[in-house]
Amino acid sequence: MASFVPTSPDTVEDQRLYTQARLTEVACLDCLARVGVKKNSEHHTSVQWNAEARAHCPDLTRRSGGRDVHPACPRMLASIDAAARDGQIPIGAEDGY
Repeated sequence: MASFVPTSPDTVEDQRLYTQARLTEVACLDCLARVGVKKNSEHHTSVQWNAEARAHCPDLTRRSGGRDVHPACPRMLASIDAAARDGQIPIGAEDGY
């Protein structure tokens, strides 16, 4: 997989906005792992897992092999859905992010 290391300040800021802007921390209602979540629409959800959350999630620690993109932890997805229903996660992109 190709690696991209931004060098321009504008590119670094674009990368930060795309990966970190408007993230809301959500804790799993089961294992309490914490992830960053952004909902650009009702149907589009971005989830940022960090190493601590991946290590804390029993569903992810049982998996072996390389990078797991899908399927996600069903308990975390349910926790994110509950947080969105409760209004804890803002829905809608702002300034393209």
